[in-house]
Amino acid sequence: MTVPVALTIAGSDSSGGAGIQADLKTFAALGVYGASVITALTAQNTQGVAAIHHVPAHFVTAQIDAVFGDLDVGALKIGMVAQVAVIDAIAAGLSRWAPAHVVLDPVMVATSGAHLLESDAIEALRSMLVPRAQLLTPNLPEAAVLLDEPVAGGETDIVRQGQRLLELGCAAVLIKGGHMHGPESIDYLVTRQGAMTFAAPRAVTRNTHGTGCSLSSAIAAGLAKGDGMETAVRGAKAYVTAAIAAGDRLNIGRGHGPIHHFHQFEHFRF
Repeated sequence: MTVPVALTIAGSDSSGGAGIQADLKTFAALGVYGASVITALTAQNTQGVAAIHHVPAHFVTAQIDAVFGDLDVGALKIGMVAQVAVIDAIAAGLSRWAPAHVVLDPVMVATSGAHLLESDAIEALRSMLVPRAQLLTPNLPEAAVLLDEPVAGGETDIVRQGQRLLELGCAAVLIKGGHMHGPESIDYLVTRQGAMTFAAPRAVTRNTHGTGCSLSSAIAAGLAKGDGMETAVRGAKAYVTAAIAAGDRLNIGRGHGPIHHFHQFEHFRF
């Protein structure tokens, strides 16, 4: 049996709600075999990040080469990269192995507010990884940081920022609207052909840990299975929306709990 393969390059979340763990759960839930390259270890739970241990760049390189040297990777998702040296290693790996589909989630701040990207790494992320991405998936604050602009306050500004991000070299941008207010959560897919929106009812819950990680990995899963970009984004939006809505069925931790990655399996029990 041939199974689509997706790779996540990201940090580990010891509480299992975000990062590598969320990505692998998402891949599994969507029928894709998941491989991983770990860039950092975090000591965290639903209430916050207590410590970060960085993986040496040479070991990130070793992991990348081990996976691509053996597995037929259909799509790659990049999340927490943390440091300039690791960004250099990833960029070199992308040049060496030339994966067909790269989804870049510019992770900067955790749900709890902890900073996950060192300040001197922002320019390296902007110049070395963004141009190699087929899709960039920032939330509103991340898009503003990448452009050194204020956070967009409405649709016109969001689309304009998406167009400016395209100028950094990526093929498409999905600006996530979860930080906006209103009855719907609207994401904006901006390409050189135009812009389109993906809207879903906004769930009222505090269990949103891992939402961004899971959305980008769900898009990568769709691309690994052969979906086009619009189809992959639409499917990922539907999957994550349902996972957020089902998050309150889980009673995990005392802070921002995880979304329910396996919500579609009614028989599933932890």
